[in-house]
Amino acid sequence: MILALYLAIAATVAAGVYLALSRDLFRCVVGLAVLGGGVNLLLFAAGRLGPLAPPVMAAGEPALAAGAANPLPQALVLTAIVIGFALLAFSLVLAARLVKAAVFEDSDRLRATEPPPKDAVKPEVLD
Repeated sequence: MILALYLAIAATVAAGVYLALSRDLFRCVVGLAVLGGGVNLLLFAAGRLGPLAPPVMAAGEPALAAGAANPLPQALVLTAIVIGFALLAFSLVLAARLVKAAVFEDSDRLRATEPPPKDAVKPEVLD
């Protein structure tokens, strides 16, 4: 079961990287979201999977019980979900605004619209 979960996480991360390296702007944004989901799954799996006791301890028990789940990865994943959603919303708005201004979605054509390297504002690229 755990091997299948790790293979699913690897497939999710691989799909996210593939989409993020695409030339289409919105596929890049979706790739960021899928990659974030894969990393969230990886963090969540780091907290041990399976039927474990909840991380609530009675008074007087040791802080690190052997069968209790670790609440730290769960808290990290919840925080990462919120940050990932904010990043996705910002990226979608930025991409939509960029496509509206440039009229095309191809990242290579968007790179061609940058100012020339001899521009006073942009530093020269050293080869």
